[in-house]
Amino acid sequence: MLNSYSTADKVLLAVDCIIFGFDEEGLKILLIKRDFEPEKGKWSLMGGFLKKEEVLDTAAIRVLNTYTGLQDIYMEQLYTYSEIDRDPVERTISVAYYALINIENHNAELIQNYHAKWFSVSEVPKLIFDHDNMLSHAIRRLRYRTSMRPVGFELLPEKFKMSQLLKLYESILDKEIDKRNFISKINSLDILIKLDEKDMTSSRKGSYLYTFDKEKYDAKLLNHFALNF
Repeated sequence: MLNSYSTADKVLLAVDCIIFGFDEEGLKILLIKRDFEPEKGKWSLMGGFLKKEEVLDTAAIRVLNTYTGLQDIYMEQLYTYSEIDRDPVERTISVAYYALINIENHNAELIQNYHAKWFSVSEVPKLIFDHDNMLSHAIRRLRYRTSMRPVGFELLPEKFKMSQLLKLYESILDKEIDKRNFISKINSLDILIKLDEKDMTSSRKGSYLYTFDKEKYDAKLLNHFALNF
């Protein structure tokens, strides 16, 4: 019977998290070396099983906090993966999330304890199960998001140079962007505050520092637009 709980198949439900970060080298992904079978010793996304008392978002937050030590992380539910043979041990459905974090803010000791490592998105090793597919899907989603809404608040330090913001967009979109066109379009969004401070490490003249106007940034997140870099 369709309405019988006792005779229904039972399956496991997992959450897998694609954690993006950014530093001077570009866009990165946080991976963990699996310490149990199957696929022991191979690289994997961060994940865990849903508990009875949790909703999916709560489980994803728990996983992210466990491996990074961070709270209030920006995340989005990505997709549900339900191929019958995706996990060789048990029938497992996985709901994937992607998250954006500032690499400087994570708990480095926690990451070391879990044998985790940051990889450039262009140098990711082979991942277990269907995690390669999840990562590819997350990168496509992030690129689409970047073309329609501002990005950077979650990935950059509080104060940053315009060149850092440009490099972030180039890293995500995987292409070179004309600097003058980029600055013009970013300024048209009116989401940056130019500070009376300079970074003097890059040149004798120095580069002005910026910060995001959080209120205007959040307002822009609610509206889709085309940046077309």
